[in-house]
Amino acid sequence: MEKVRDTLANAKNKGSFSLTIITGNSSVLQQRIFNEILEDSSFTYYIPSWNLGQIIVEYMKL
Repeated sequence: MEKVRDTLANAKNKGSFSLTIITGNSSVLQQRIFNEILEDSSFTYYIPSWNLGQIIVEYMKL
């Protein structure tokens, strides 16, 4: 979780981005990422229907 948090923070400091987090078929890992990192953040995120083993996180700096 620390690696995900650090990577998102570093990318946000550089500006707008789109990043893919590979979770495999682990719904537990996806829930932890949603609950602990993404829920109350400024990032937008979704799980694409064509690959349920990843989370795409986007940030748009205005």
